[in-house]
Amino acid sequence: MKNSQGKNILLGVSGSIAAYKACDLITEFREKGYSVNVAMTKDAHHFVTKLSLQSFAASEVVDDFFSVEGRLKPIHIELAKKADVIVVAPASADIIAKLAYGLADDVLCCTVLASEAPLLIAPAMNEKMFFKKVTQENIEKLKKNGVVIIPPTKGHLVCMDQGMGHLAENASIVKAVETALRIA
Repeated sequence: MKNSQGKNILLGVSGSIAAYKACDLITEFREKGYSVNVAMTKDAHHFVTKLSLQSFAASEVVDDFFSVEGRLKPIHIELAKKADVIVVAPASADIIAKLAYGLADDVLCCTVLASEAPLLIAPAMNEKMFFKKVTQENIEKLKKNGVVIIPPTKGHLVCMDQGMGHLAENASIVKAVETALRIA
């Protein structure tokens, strides 16, 4: 059920060390009155737990097509219909590539493909990965298809380097989502 503002955010969480920041992002969205559903990739489980995300979102976290017993309707279609906006934060190089090419091998990718909601992506990865030609080509392909890219910032990376690839600040992500919701 949608909240009083009538806006539902689907947060996609992918396999990046920055996945732990999704909990704070969920909190910020909920404090602004948005409903939040979460779809996480299998790789995201290495960095944040489903229980943590579910506790912050106060709603079911979907990570698998087949984990929800008794569901009569396809979960990715239900999530796609419910979402007013989809934001993938953090977005790993892997999920960016999958989305750029329309792959549908997990519940998050299938939901994105089934949705007509605006899609926002906040990359988070090592600077070398971010600036790799193929990653930049995938980002450009997504932009050409109407996806909003919330650029990473320069900051401390897990490899102890300083560089571009640090997940955008929550305030920037929230602002981009609110802009997309006004336009949609």
